[in-house]
Amino acid sequence: MPGSEWGTATEQRFNVNLSILFTELPLLERPAAAAAAGFTAVELWWPWVDSPTPERSELDALKKAIEDGGVQLTGLNFYAGQLPGPDRGALSIPGTESERFRANIDVAADFARSLGCKALNALYGNRVEGVEAAEQDALALENLVLAARAADRIGAILLIETLNQPESPLYPLVSAPAGVAVVDRVNEATGLGNARFLMDLYHLSMNGEDLPSVIERYAAKTGHVQIADNPGRGAPGTGTLPLEDLLGRLRKAGYEGWVGLEYKPGDRPSAAAFDWLPAEARAAR
Repeated sequence: MPGSEWGTATEQRFNVNLSILFTELPLLERPAAAAAAGFTAVELWWPWVDSPTPERSELDALKKAIEDGGVQLTGLNFYAGQLPGPDRGALSIPGTESERFRANIDVAADFARSLGCKALNALYGNRVEGVEAAEQDALALENLVLAARAADRIGAILLIETLNQPESPLYPLVSAPAGVAVVDRVNEATGLGNARFLMDLYHLSMNGEDLPSVIERYAAKTGHVQIADNPGRGAPGTGTLPLEDLLGRLRKAGYEGWVGLEYKPGDRPSAAAFDWLPAEARAAR
C-alpha cells in the first residue's frame, strides 16, 4: 500500500511489537532497530517464555536496551507460556501455569513501572481437557483481579485480548463480546475500572466479525488496538482489510490510544516492512 494512501496516519500513535517484528535480531538489538526505522514506541510479549521470574540481570539488560535505543515501552504482556507456540496464556490454567502467572504479576508490573509502561496485557489461556470451563473461568477472574490491582499500583491499565478461532481453537475469548464481558467482570470485581479491551483487528476479522460495528460498540472500552492485514497477518496492504478506514472510525469514536503493529514482515527484513507508513508518521506524538 503506497504511503500516500495513509495520509491521515500522522493522527495515529503507532508502536512496533518487537515479539513479531525484528525477530531476526537478538532481543536486545530490537529496540535500537525499531528506532532506526523511525519509531519511538514499542511493545512486547513476555520475552522469557520459560521463566515468569527471570534473573535481575536479564531484566536490567532489556531495560537498558530499551532506554539506550531511545524508545518508549508502551505495552507488555504478562507471562503467557510458550508464545509464540502452543500456549495462549496461563492465568486460567489450574496448577503450575496459574502459579507461574501469579509469580510473574509483580515482576512484570515492576518492570513496566521502571520504564513508564502504562499497559499490561493478560492473555486468558486455553481450555484444558478434563477441567470444567466454570472452574477455569473462576480461576481466571481471581488472577485477573490480582493483575488489575498490580496494574493499578503502577498507574497502568490491564488489557484483555480476543484472539481468533481458526488459529486458537482452544482459546475461549474469540469474539469481541466475549472479551468485553471479561473486562466488565474484572472491573466489577475490583471496582478499579482499569481493565480494558485489547481490540486486535486482525483477530476480529479472522473471526468474521463486523469490524465497524465492533468499533462503534466497544471503542469506549478499548485500551489498546493492534493491527495486521488479513489474510496472511502481514503489513497493511498485503491483504484486504481496510485498515486506514477502520482506524479512522476508531478515531471518530474517540479512541486516542496506541495502535500496535503486530504483523509478520514476510520474506524480507523487518526494516523493509514499513513502506506503507510515511516516515513522518512513525515517531509518536
